[in-house]
Amino acid sequence: MSPRPRISTATILGLKVGYRPPITRPGAWMYAGEQAVLHVIDPIEMPQNPNGVLDHMAFSATGLGDVAAKLKKRGVRYELSQQGETGTWQMFFLDVNGAKVELNFEKDEPAAQTLKTETARMARGEWRPGDAKRE
Repeated sequence: MSPRPRISTATILGLKVGYRPPITRPGAWMYAGEQAVLHVIDPIEMPQNPNGVLDHMAFSATGLGDVAAKLKKRGVRYELSQQGETGTWQMFFLDVNGAKVELNFEKDEPAAQTLKTETARMARGEWRPGDAKRE
């Protein structure tokens, strides 16, 4: 089994490391423009049963097609589904640390239907990370 592609949430979201007050535990604060939006601490040893530690982190996003292209280029699998009541498109993927990331896109995102078909191909095993280089 090949190793999972390494990609950081900050890379996909376009976040930059910024000012962080002097805190004893190593880590970083990630900024979107001038606003700190994500606080990260250096990895710690996870408990045997990590349930409840962190299930996932969710962000509002735009540009579904561009995000999917970034993930695909890096060989990162993602899932895409549409939330029934609101129609919001929800994209899920794992970052470099194995944390699940959810990106929420408006229901009228132009690339959604095409990407939904691609997601189904991934689920059936018809798309592999190396395919991004051949397309």
